[in-house]
Formats: sequence, C-alpha cells, structure tokens
Amino acid sequence: MGWEIMMAGGRRAGGEIARALLILALGYGAAAHAATLCDAGSYGAKADGTTKDTLALQRAIDDCAGKGGGTVRLARGTFLTGPIVLKSHITLQIDSGATLLGSQDRADYPQTREMREDAIQSLISATNAQDISIRGGGTIDGAGQPWWAEVYAHKDSPDYVAAKRPRLIFFDHSKQILIEGVTIQNSASWQVTLYYSGDVNIRNAKILAPEHSPNTDGVDPFSSHHVAISHVTIDVGDDNVAIKSGQPGSPGPDDPSTDISVTDCTFLHGHGMSIGSEVSGGVENVHVARMHFKGTANGVRVKSNRDRGSDIGHLDFRDVTMEDVATPVLITEYYPHIPDHDSAQPVTRLTPHFHDISITNLSATGAKTAGFIVGLPESPITSIILSNVHISAEKGMTISNATVTAHDFAVKAAGGAPFIMVERASVQQK
Repeated sequence: MGWEIMMAGGRRAGGEIARALLILALGYGAAAHAATLCDAGSYGAKADGTTKDTLALQRAIDDCAGKGGGTVRLARGTFLTGPIVLKSHITLQIDSGATLLGSQDRADYPQTREMREDAIQSLISATNAQDISIRGGGTIDGAGQPWWAEVYAHKDSPDYVAAKRPRLIFFDHSKQILIEGVTIQNSASWQVTLYYSGDVNIRNAKILAPEHSPNTDGVDPFSSHHVAISHVTIDVGDDNVAIKSGQPGSPGPDDPSTDISVTDCTFLHGHGMSIGSEVSGGVENVHVARMHFKGTANGVRVKSNRDRGSDIGHLDFRDVTMEDVATPVLITEYYPHIPDHDSAQPVTRLTPHFHDISITNLSATGAKTAGFIVGLPESPITSIILSNVHISAEKGMTISNATVTAHDFAVKAAGGAPFIMVERASVQQK
C-alpha cells in the first residue's frame, strides 16, 4: 500500500511502522490449522447458562492445541465459565447467538500474578503465546456487576482496586493476535489488556460497559508494540483506550509502548483516547485518525505525573469530531489534579517529558471546558502543533508551562477568555 503516516512534528513514520501496520491489516489467526475444528459441545459443554463449562472449554482448547492448532467453536447458547487459557495457534470462534459468560462465583477465580503484582486470574488469558484469534459475531460477557457494587461499597479500600478484580481478556508477552467481530462487555475491571505483547489487530468489534462501571477501560496496550485498533465502538465506564507502560513508582526497567494506531472508531461514554497515566516506560509513535467522540468525559487525553512518567512523544491526532465531550483536549503532566500553584522539583527517572504532539482537523461542540495543556515547571511541554482546531465550550483553554504552535486554532468560550495563559505559556499563531 505504500503507507506513510505523518507523525507529530512533521516526522514521517514510514518504513518499519508502515510495514507493521500493513501486516496488521491483513490479520492473524490459526489459518494454517483451520481444518482442525474442536466444537465445545463435543467436549461436554452444555451452553445452558447454568452449568459451568470451564473444564469442557479448556479441554477443547488443549486438545486443539495438541493437534497443532485450530478452531474452538462456540456455536450456540450461553457458555458459563471461569477462567480459561488460550494457547498458540488457536482461534476461539464465538458464533452469533453464542455468549461466553463469566462466572460470578469468586471461588472460580484463582489468585495469580499479572503485571508484576498480585491479581485475580482474568477470564480469558494467554501467556507467551502466538497466533491467536478471538472472532465471530457472538459475545464475551464478564458479568462484572457484583464486582462493581463492591467497589462502590468499599471505594476507599485498597482491596478493590482494578488489580483485585478479574480482567476480561489478558494477553501477556504474546504476539500475532486478532480480535474481530465480537462484542466484549461488562468486565469486572479492564476489558482487553495487552501486556508486553505485539502485532495485535482489534477490529470491527464492540466493547461495552455501563457509564458508571469502575475501571472498565476498553483497550489497554501496556508496554506493547505494533497495535492496530480500527472500526471499534467503545462505550465504557473509564478510558475508552488507555496506552500505558509502567506502574506508578516503578523501579524499572519498563518497556515503552510504541507504534500504535487507533483509527475509524466511535467513542461514546468513557474517559477518552488516553495515553497514561502510568507511563514510566514511555510512549512513542501513536497515530489516531478519523475518530468520532460523543458524550465522553474527555477527547484527546495525555496524562502523567511526577511518580509515573518518562519520554512521551511523536503523538499524532487528526480528523477528529466531538459532540458534547466535556473536555476535548486534556494534556497534563499533573494527574489526577492540576494544582493552583506549584514550584519546580528535581528531575528524576519518572519525570514526564511530553513533546512532539500534533492535533490536526479537530472540531468540538458542546464542551464544558475547551481543555488544558499544562506541563510541569521542571519539564515544560514542548513542540505541540494545533492545526485547524476549532472548539466551542462554556469555558476556555488553560495553558501553562507549554509552548503551542497554532495554525487556524480557535476557541469560542461562552464565558470568559478563550485562552487562560498561566506561567511560561505561549501560543504562537502562524
């Protein structure tokens, strides 16, 4: 195709990135082993919504993998299950009319280690695997409602953080992954997590959870590479997409997340297209294009803090429309709160450094606050380019410790100034 993506700061991301995205567009899956079909019903799965089919599903996966790979098919009905583990060269095919439903029995979810911390085993996972597909017209439902209720009942307790609830789909140090056509919904915690994984294609899917469900991020690439997310509708209770790379206070080392493409998606409820806040390994080369946001809390959201940052740059956002998004642009090195006053602190390994960010062809209406572009005194945000960006909001945009270069950048504020310039802030119109 000869793809050549223009990244932030005018740098062209051709060559390796373009070839990787082309490979992703072709898709993955157990095509070479498609002749091996392991129907879940043949292994004893009842699909009646009440009998636990965990052992039958795992037998089907293990048998199919033992034959060199193939397709594990869920043809019809509701397959109630605890955690299952996918293997290399396996396609999990969930047909229209079939639902893989997570058990609500806590005893079905063993304690484990995920992402270098104690956790509860995810409903679907794979570790050190390759060539895996999850596809079809069916549904994966995490049935997370009881977990959400306990979070709200114990919201100040550390026992109810995201890691203490099962994630829905978790790939750990795996590669050549395709998720296509399915509806993924109602995870107790993050819905699709990619941890130190690569060559991932998520397309033509839906990822759903109620608006106020806690920590139900849609897709979280964490220290992952060559990820393409396209034609996906995400309507959730937290970040629609959150690109991450290292926990707060991490001693390191942490790998960056790199070469990630999010295109042609619709984001409804959720906290937006996020990078961060946990980015102690850094994030490089992110391309976001042809996006529609409606009713999200944020649009473009790049966030970090002094205890969880690194080098964050070459981020390109373009051709974006937003309706009733509360804050269309939120780029901040303070998370979760921007203080009224602050002074410079010593620069450390975890100090965030935001640079080479471009936003092109963005139109937002019905916003509450146009946005924030706020750097740290010891690490100002540099090289931000806003081109053909038009935002209508109740309040204007705050800029602090940041240098913005603008081409046809306009904020229409219903009340007050369109731009609130704080310390060491500048907008250079060209």
